Amino acid sequence: MERPILFLDVDGPLIPFGPASAPASGSEVLPDRGNPLLGRLDPTVGPRLTALGCELVWATTWTDEANESVAPRIGLSRLPVVEWPEASAEAGPRGLHWKTRPLVEWAGDRPFIWVDDEIGPMDRLWVAGQHESPSLLHRVDPSEGLTEDDFRELARWLRTAVPDRPHGTSG
Repeated sequence: MERPILFLDVDGPLIPFGPASAPASGSEVLPDRGNPLLGRLDPTVGPRLTALGCELVWATTWTDEANESVAPRIGLSRLPVVEWPEASAEAGPRGLHWKTRPLVEWAGDRPFIWVDDEIGPMDRLWVAGQHESPSLLHRVDPSEGLTEDDFRELARWLRTAVPDRPHGTSG
């Protein structure tokens, strides 16, 4: 069995927007390339994501810039990037996020997790009706970014929904 996919958004989950979002310690090692929000990245997140044992894939409007500006700051190597199609009239029912269809298509018949701050009820309904393998659409509070509770929920879902998956380096 192939590893489940973890589709990862940047703005919100990795770069929190809350007023209390202080720059992560150690993140000032790399220049911010003109984006002061990069200082909010937590350098411990990458290894924690890798330890989940999923195939990590960027699902962000940052596209390949996530590999250049984000990945090195959080301890990730270069990741595949979802290429977004042009908007179309076939986007789906009202309330369906524009990322939902492309992510389900990318996943094919593989289990997946989608970590984003813009997931809504229509996305959950649509994925449940269109994707036969297990899936978790995990909404992150954009004012906090990924938290300990989020990581616990992702690991719990993987243990129960995809128990026979190949594991990452630490489990």
